[in-house]
Amino acid sequence: MPEKIYDLLGVGIGPFNLSLAALVEPISEIQAIFLEQKTEFQWHQGLLMEGTTIQVPFLADLVTMADPCSRFSFLNYLRQHSRLYHFYFLEEFKIYRREYNHYCQWVSQQLKSCHFSEKVESITWHEMGYFIVQSKNVLTSHITSYKAKNLALGVGTTPAMPTCFNHLKSQDNIFHSAEFLNKQSQYQTAKSVTVIGSGQSAAEVFYHLLQDQEKYHYHLEWHTRSSGFFPMEYSKLGLEHFSPDYIEYFYHLSQEKRDQVRGNQNLLYKGISFSLIADIYNLLYQRSIGQKALNVRLRPLLEVKEIEQTSTGYQLSYRHCQQDSYVTHDTDCIILATGYQHSIPKFIEGLNSLIQWDYQHRYSVNFDYRLELTQNISNSIFIQNGELHTHGIGAPDLGLGAHRSSVIINTLLKREIYPVASQNVFQEFGVTE
Repeated sequence: MPEKIYDLLGVGIGPFNLSLAALVEPISEIQAIFLEQKTEFQWHQGLLMEGTTIQVPFLADLVTMADPCSRFSFLNYLRQHSRLYHFYFLEEFKIYRREYNHYCQWVSQQLKSCHFSEKVESITWHEMGYFIVQSKNVLTSHITSYKAKNLALGVGTTPAMPTCFNHLKSQDNIFHSAEFLNKQSQYQTAKSVTVIGSGQSAAEVFYHLLQDQEKYHYHLEWHTRSSGFFPMEYSKLGLEHFSPDYIEYFYHLSQEKRDQVRGNQNLLYKGISFSLIADIYNLLYQRSIGQKALNVRLRPLLEVKEIEQTSTGYQLSYRHCQQDSYVTHDTDCIILATGYQHSIPKFIEGLNSLIQWDYQHRYSVNFDYRLELTQNISNSIFIQNGELHTHGIGAPDLGLGAHRSSVIINTLLKREIYPVASQNVFQEFGVTE
């Protein structure tokens, strides 16, 4: 019996490849398998704090924007868990992060194509017209070889840290916000805690620390190189940038112009929610009643330049971005909410000569999310959330996950399985010649 060759093999099972797996499931023409090194679906496990929500409406689940009738919708998840009326009475448009994670686990457990505890070690292309994927089971160390005509890379992003912290990466009291809930003992026993960053994760971590401060009595500081702690742009017309229409406009700009435009769009996807800013301010106000001194400092415009370990903790050296002066700060616990970066995974080293790279050694990506290749072959490598530089700020947005999955499936089958609308917004981003 000949060895099975899958039509599609997905590497990584985050929300985007899980969306693809769910939308592929009813299509008999596509034999797919998805591999993930974690033992079960987990999405930002270290940030699943009580009360935190995803930053998009519940319609931005895995499937609804492509197929509202799918059995894998969030509303069907609520129905299956007898929570429809609870959610109805809640009258909230956004999902709690813990429930979104549980919803994704529920979907992944129903998909036979999703295989966990499988770490992809290498991928090569065979001239007979398929990719060879070597995977190791993280529990048994068993090696399995898979063959697939097409790939979907959905390995996500990795925590980004300032380079000056590289020599102290192994320190228990210095960690990324992605590990926050796993490192609670570090901040609970500290005398001074410093949060660095100004996005939503930084604000969530700071608010959690602020709530716990009276219990653990640490000094608390929040620093950022940004000029302030600003809200994310969340107006209705601003949200239209997270649409298939804006993707098409952005994609057809030159790469130089795309990089320039994206550099000025931070507050469209990197700010803090209005409600969280209000919660933080309200708590600070309540704590200061009666002119009570706050054991808290919020300091914008500070760019960390150096860090040194001391006998009692760490000394941070900053440059003030506007005054161009320097200041130091001593602390014994540092939480880096400094975002995430897309890294080229090591397992595709065997494909380096096949993949077309741009001038900054980033993927060259076609409009339909296929990587440009150096050879004219019938096989495709699709990218999930690795195309920020080509498709714009919507790449990591959950609300566009089902759209991207639709495009990938339609491309695979060379016909429209899931309709992709071309007019979804009221704005016209470009001009027609």
